[in-house]
Amino acid sequence: MVSLAWQWRTHNRSQSSPTWKKIRPPQQTVVIPASQEHTASVIFVHGLGQTTFTWRAMILEGLVPNLPHVEWVLPQATEKRVTYYRDVRRPSWFNIATLPPGDDEFDERAIAESIAVIESLILAQIHRGIDARRIILVGFSQGAALSLMVALSTLHDLGGVASLSGWIPQRARDHPLTSPHVPILWCHGTADVEIPTSHAEDAVTYLRTHVRDKVQYNTYPDLGHTINDDEVNDLLAWLVERTAG
Repeated sequence: MVSLAWQWRTHNRSQSSPTWKKIRPPQQTVVIPASQEHTASVIFVHGLGQTTFTWRAMILEGLVPNLPHVEWVLPQATEKRVTYYRDVRRPSWFNIATLPPGDDEFDERAIAESIAVIESLILAQIHRGIDARRIILVGFSQGAALSLMVALSTLHDLGGVASLSGWIPQRARDHPLTSPHVPILWCHGTADVEIPTSHAEDAVTYLRTHVRDKVQYNTYPDLGHTINDDEVNDLLAWLVERTAG
């Protein structure tokens, strides 16, 4: 979970480009403004051990040019001691001891704090005039788990949530859903050993039982705990549909 094995053509990037200058060292939330009238927002939540810098190329090259009306908000997790990393401090939304995650893994205090961080970003967008139905959450791995917990518990009627190689902690399912109408895209590699497809299929079954809107489940043959072009294209198509109009 520390870094992506796949990279989005980073060797072709020029760090002197105007768009690149919007990205700063990943110590706080990064915002990539819309290039046209700002009518929708995507909050992208990174995974365990990652930073906003991890995702710069995929977002800047694969998504931003095709969604000119979207503002991108990339929050940065603080460094915490992570049991999985033998208590070494790493960027983390909550503590985790094993991968795949155990059924009883639930760092309640840190999860509540991280949910509050994402909720504050949602509220900031609403205060700027963006309809909650045009705010989308996207997350990778631990960031996907957090995004799903936010989307299913928020009082705001969000436009959707996309999980890339994510999961839903078992104990999070004990809480009643306050937002059962949120559209969901779930993308997962069939060769993922950190978050196996069994975790994805279990979560999707749970969602299809409790969520009234569409749950789209896409799998990618031979893909491990990372992303590829097909997944980025599917995410883009879904985002275009969710932010149209």
